[in-house]
Amino acid sequence: MSGPAGKTAPVVVKLGGSCLDDLDGTWWDDLARHGRDRPLVLVHGWSKPLRNLDARYREPSAVLRDRYGNQSRWTTPEVIEDIKTVSEALGQDVIRRLADRGITAERILGSDGLAGAGEGERWWWRERQLVEMENLVGPITSVDPGALKNLAPGHACLVTPLARNAAGQEVNTDADRAAAALAGAVGAPDLVLVTDVAHLLIDDEPVRAVTAEQAAAFRDRGATGGMRKKLRAADEALAAGVRRVVLGSAPVTDLLEGRTGTAITRNGEAP
Repeated sequence: MSGPAGKTAPVVVKLGGSCLDDLDGTWWDDLARHGRDRPLVLVHGWSKPLRNLDARYREPSAVLRDRYGNQSRWTTPEVIEDIKTVSEALGQDVIRRLADRGITAERILGSDGLAGAGEGERWWWRERQLVEMENLVGPITSVDPGALKNLAPGHACLVTPLARNAAGQEVNTDADRAAAALAGAVGAPDLVLVTDVAHLLIDDEPVRAVTAEQAAAFRDRGATGGMRKKLRAADEALAAGVRRVVLGSAPVTDLLEGRTGTAITRNGEAP
């Protein structure tokens, strides 16, 4: 499958920080098979490694909720440095796993010219009051795909989803939404969100395929936490030109071929 300018379209996969330890050798074997034929763009989370780094990241106060109900990690310059620390170790592990399977890889900080961020929310709930707080977070508003210089079959770019805002500050940005922005920028037909749940559950029932409209309605009606962000990311990816978003806990091939997981498209059917 070809992308812009006749180039082979990348496979874009978001690796959930909470599930990386659960991905066994067969999962990585499957990803490497895709990587031999198409470039890989991998975006990683860091939630579990950060919680393991320091007990303060496991405290409820480490996560803020804005006036719209969206959650975000309370991010200071010190938190940014801790994110970099755990991401470096995580990146070394991913690069080693891919190298063992014949795929070269490099780690790229989104804040090193790849991703620009918009203004972040400033009003957050603290002790049952909305207060204005400095929080170094923001949504990705621009992507320079030229920063992914080595995209080619047999090679992977592992992106740490930090970004720079208009003031030049390094900010934390949601990994699912970062993956959506990257998938749109590089012309990927699919975005794969690998998480620790097998399917999207609506009214406690697993769904295999859903329209973007249905997913957005559920996001606003009943989704919470990480799934709320994933559904928002799916909507943004489809708006950016991605044809299908699939989420689940299985190997990439199983998700893309519809054997498991949930597919989200504009019309609810796999393209």
